[in-house]
Amino acid sequence: MSTPAAGRWQLWPLYAAGFTTAFGAHSVAATLGAEGSDLFGPEGSDLFGPAGSELHTSLLYLGLLLALYDGAEVVLKPVFGTLADRVGARPVMIGGLVAFAVCSALFVIADDAGWLWLTRLGQGAAASAFSPAASALVARLNPSVSHGRAFGSYGFYKSLGYTLGPLLGGVIVWIGGLPALFVVLTALAAAVAVWAAAAVPSVPPLPKSRQTVVDLARRLADRTFLGPTAALAAATAALSVGVGFLPVSGAAAGLGPVATGAAVSVLALTAAVVQPRIGRAFDAGRFSATAGMTVGLVITAVGLALATVPGPAGVLLAAVGIGVGTGVITPLGFAALASSTPPERMGQTMGAAELGRELGDAGGPLLVAGVAAAATLTAGYAALAVVVALLPATPQLRRTRVP
Repeated sequence: MSTPAAGRWQLWPLYAAGFTTAFGAHSVAATLGAEGSDLFGPEGSDLFGPAGSELHTSLLYLGLLLALYDGAEVVLKPVFGTLADRVGARPVMIGGLVAFAVCSALFVIADDAGWLWLTRLGQGAAASAFSPAASALVARLNPSVSHGRAFGSYGFYKSLGYTLGPLLGGVIVWIGGLPALFVVLTALAAAVAVWAAAAVPSVPPLPKSRQTVVDLARRLADRTFLGPTAALAAATAALSVGVGFLPVSGAAAGLGPVATGAAVSVLALTAAVVQPRIGRAFDAGRFSATAGMTVGLVITAVGLALATVPGPAGVLLAAVGIGVGTGVITPLGFAALASSTPPERMGQTMGAAELGRELGDAGGPLLVAGVAAAATLTAGYAALAVVVALLPATPQLRRTRVP
């Protein structure tokens, strides 16, 4: 099902939904990484000091808090993706946006830092509804020949959320504290929900044949699903680590919260610039999805390796490398999934693919934090770089049967 050119304005709320989930996730994550006193021990602590220090315990705490939002998405995204196929993606998306606004408002009303854990869990659950539903609508409302450009545009606005999240999040928290940031998140989600209700057309669920659990398992175990999903998971892991831990490296290099937010925003800005161009090139047939994702994974691994370079230069180079790599992988991964999925199962596939991404989003910070707690933050970056670098050699990606 496609949307005529005159109705392209109907896609804007979908892009805004992508922006909302990215801004909501990373404005808080980057702010927590840059705010040193409570989470990371006394000012001036040595980030690359001995294992077992108070700072290393705080790094593990940060990893757990970053993973909480994504942990809820890991459990619920496939559920809401399947629900979107059953009742329609539009109501699921709008309902998720409303729930996100309510959860954000709860933290403001409580005005208690102890509620942060519950609030982030609720935001993650709400994002698990509107994020895969928005992805499914992007696929359903665009012809297959333009999926590269469509997901490139969707990824562009999502990356804008990643870009502005760390920068504006730091500024908002500096002006009004953490509750002020949640006021902004409440207003943003509520506004996008109203916009989507007014502008996004109703896309009725399509009739589909009966599917057993064995049929679902067989489809999700196919290389056409596993290859792109594994690449998306690796890209998301690198992005989450960059947003969550590069501010820690920046603080160790003497950068303030606004400066570290600006440096990390380079990562998402780079990804935002790259994605539409990669999507258009893919639609034009200049390269295959497999080849493009392989190149993107290699660039991402290099970016993570550059994060081990001490000082501001390492932070900036890592941000650019991770941004380029994830910008290449993301539109190609989603376009490959959309092209190999029956339209009546689009929500289910996108929900399952988002599950893979959230495993990366949660697993990346946990891996880096765990290695950092046992050794150093530098070792944590290096460990994830090795994992990402080895992924192109796996059979799932090398033999992925996508264009």
